Amino acid sequence: MNKYILAIDQGTTSSRAIIYNSNFQIVSKSQRDILQIYPQEGWVEHNPIEIWESQLACCKDAIDKAGILPQQIQAIGITNQRETIVAWDKETGEPICNALVWQDRRTVTACLEDQDSLGLENNRQKTGLNLDAYFSAPKIRWILNNIPKAMQLLKFEKLCVGTIDTWLIWNLTKGTSFVTDVSNASRTNLYNIQTLTWDDELMSHYKIPHAILPQVVDSIGRAATTDEAIFGHSIPIAGIAGDQQAALFGHQCFTKGMMKNTFGTGCFLLQNIGNEFKLSENRLLTTIAWKKGEELAYALEGSVFNAGSALKWLKENLNLFDEYHEADEMAASILSTDNVYVVPAFTGLGAPYWDMRARATILGLNRNTNRAHIVRATYESLAYQCRDIVETLARDSGVPIQSLQIDGGVSKSPFLQQFLADILQKDVVLSPSEECTALGVAMMAAEGVGISLDNLNLGDSQKRKPSMTIENANKLYAKWQEAVDRSKSWA
Repeated sequence: MNKYILAIDQGTTSSRAIIYNSNFQIVSKSQRDILQIYPQEGWVEHNPIEIWESQLACCKDAIDKAGILPQQIQAIGITNQRETIVAWDKETGEPICNALVWQDRRTVTACLEDQDSLGLENNRQKTGLNLDAYFSAPKIRWILNNIPKAMQLLKFEKLCVGTIDTWLIWNLTKGTSFVTDVSNASRTNLYNIQTLTWDDELMSHYKIPHAILPQVVDSIGRAATTDEAIFGHSIPIAGIAGDQQAALFGHQCFTKGMMKNTFGTGCFLLQNIGNEFKLSENRLLTTIAWKKGEELAYALEGSVFNAGSALKWLKENLNLFDEYHEADEMAASILSTDNVYVVPAFTGLGAPYWDMRARATILGLNRNTNRAHIVRATYESLAYQCRDIVETLARDSGVPIQSLQIDGGVSKSPFLQQFLADILQKDVVLSPSEECTALGVAMMAAEGVGISLDNLNLGDSQKRKPSMTIENANKLYAKWQEAVDRSKSWA
């Protein structure tokens, strides 16, 4: 029988499952949207039960579409939205509240206090991260302090807390495996990425006990096995990684210095920096890319919180277009934004600004402004945010980039591809894979069960070259930086 890999890709806006064959070609896939819950301004939640049930339904649907038996699946890889936190009852498996999503801003004030009491540099030396509401630790603390059931369960040692990978694995194994991988652990602000342990000082600061957190395992290797009742056959889970680390692997950025940018709900640029811990001098993050046995890779990361979500806002909140291809055509239908700038800081600004109180702005409106100008300005903002990070990375490394590999749903926009090449003044390379994040974790899972990735050939990449003058690119970018300044510290 032919053998396959099942990739589970649980994202911010949808759950997906993809079946890959032995050549890492897509055989089938299934996707279901998940509800975005906004209880009040700045709060973002998901229903953990919906996440699990939608993901399981996608897996079964993808297997059915592929026309294969569960016994033909050699391994499962899991990649997930990072930093999002679920808390549940260890005995019943029932969540005690909605998941707090990585975009959630309810802990901003507490994080500002952490900067004084814990110290940003002390935190960065341990975790490589900033003290920001983006990360998991302040979310866990909020649950412990605000959900009465949390303290009740904690008292009787019945509380489990974990990121989405942990929640899915718990359910796939019917509660027998409580694990996360190093890449997801490294996004919590509780995991020391130099010692590779949950950090006692950080745990004490946040008043989070070790007992409620999962065991940390390698990204590549057999971490758990699904309960036989789930699919009718036990399948090893042999690859686990946060979505951006998985995409870096999917781009085959195995060599120090290689980088990629994923345009999804947010926009995340990662560069492989090898096996030695190194802090950014320019407010980027240091994170663990993946680990297999003694092999460990770190990455520098620039995180932008709103990319695809900004286009979704135009579509669903402003009703400026019905389908995303219409937005791309609209952006290309005019020669410029007529000096209109959109700063999509709906949930604050990430790298390199790290302003939790920034908010989205539209600047430069005039009597001639129409929806095409706003749509184009939103697309352009994604390229400007990418340049923010590329230039910051270049300052950190001292080496200017030669080209940039991109993936993600929004990266399919021809307008964005070309404008990105123009603003960066660099070649932009589009991944040949439609699903680089899922591909990456499928490759990890395959390697985790002993399948060699040597001689991997995923096809030819598309390339866009700059067509704008450097003078014009710099002029547009300078105005963007002025627009960003206007959006800061608004909330």
